[in-house]
Amino acid sequence: MKPSIDRASIVTLDQHDPLRTKRDAFVLPDGVIYLVGNSLGPVPKAALRELKIAAEQEWGEDLIRSWNGAGWFDLPATLGDRIARLIGAAPGETVITDTTSLNIYKAIHAGLNLRPGRSVIVAEGAGFPTDIYMTEGVASVRPDMRIRLEGVDAPRIEDLLSDDVAVVLVNHVDYRTGVLRDMAALTGCIHGAGAIAIWDLCHSAGALKVDLNADGADFAVGCTYKYLSGGPGAPAFVFAARRHHGKLSQPLTGWWGHASPFAFDRSFRAGDGVRPMLCGTQPILSMRALAGALEVWDDVDLDQLREKSLGLTDLFIALVEEGCGPFGVTLAAPRERTMRGSQVSFRHPHGYEIMQALIDRGVIGDFRSPDYMRFGFAPLYLSYADVYAAATILHDILANNTWRASRFANRGRVT
Repeated sequence: MKPSIDRASIVTLDQHDPLRTKRDAFVLPDGVIYLVGNSLGPVPKAALRELKIAAEQEWGEDLIRSWNGAGWFDLPATLGDRIARLIGAAPGETVITDTTSLNIYKAIHAGLNLRPGRSVIVAEGAGFPTDIYMTEGVASVRPDMRIRLEGVDAPRIEDLLSDDVAVVLVNHVDYRTGVLRDMAALTGCIHGAGAIAIWDLCHSAGALKVDLNADGADFAVGCTYKYLSGGPGAPAFVFAARRHHGKLSQPLTGWWGHASPFAFDRSFRAGDGVRPMLCGTQPILSMRALAGALEVWDDVDLDQLREKSLGLTDLFIALVEEGCGPFGVTLAAPRERTMRGSQVSFRHPHGYEIMQALIDRGVIGDFRSPDYMRFGFAPLYLSYADVYAAATILHDILANNTWRASRFANRGRVT
């Protein structure tokens, strides 16, 4: 492939990249171009350091004393405040806790309790499956509730809004295509109908600038193992706008959400602020690894992050369409950059096999049914040269039919 974008231009882009030194903060294997930070981020060096300290010193030597001495008990709140800067929240509005699925369950219940007398939950028919599953789980214990789905009951969320809608759960970035929702505009529509807006930030936190308070969000949830590189299965976060504090109520009333956990009261009394969104004892080693991962973000300019993300995705789209379009690869992501997260998806009838061939060549992306090849562009550790090389290798695989080897059709449980 001889693309119209030459290597000299790529070198110039990398030389002028204000985030180029951040790559050194991560452990990245030689010979690998990692384009799946939208599924699992690579390990930050600081996370390894903090995990070693937590395991060998805090747990190994200080033992139970570390709940106080190392600040273990306060980690959900202290780490939540560090996440807050990245999602446009104020201190005291976010906690790290549990999983995204559990936090969705809690947030939906909390939203319903703020809108008594209303009987509808709105969600996306093509949203990430756990969002729908947890919505169904809430409805299973709230027989008065009905679910309306975008793409099933009406084409758009806006068309599903009415005065009986209590809660709307929506993904900021679509997990298949990378389409970015206009948070401010949609939240305004939701509030115009008198409903509560819950945003799933799994594919936007750490990938682009998010401004929950400016855009009026009521609740938000998200994971930390994707663009934030907190580690596989790292604890998630939940945000509750300060205007709702003092009125937060959800059914998973574990002891960490209690006003005085070590009073060991017989009955539950909700803690102040966002604390009622906590549940049980938290995974401290995972939280300590996340603490190290978040160090990488302490001095990141989120406007620079977004600009580089758009530059990387623009370049990849241009190169792939120019070199790979003749082989049946079609763009599934928005062409308009302002409507795109930090992910580019292409479709091909043999997308799975092509992706396996790419991984075999050291370009790691992933696949989503039925035919989406997903490429996540994490600006902190990817270069423009990486993008150029990945597109070149993709062209080579298609032009030489490398993907047709039978071994690439064998499907693992994780795609």
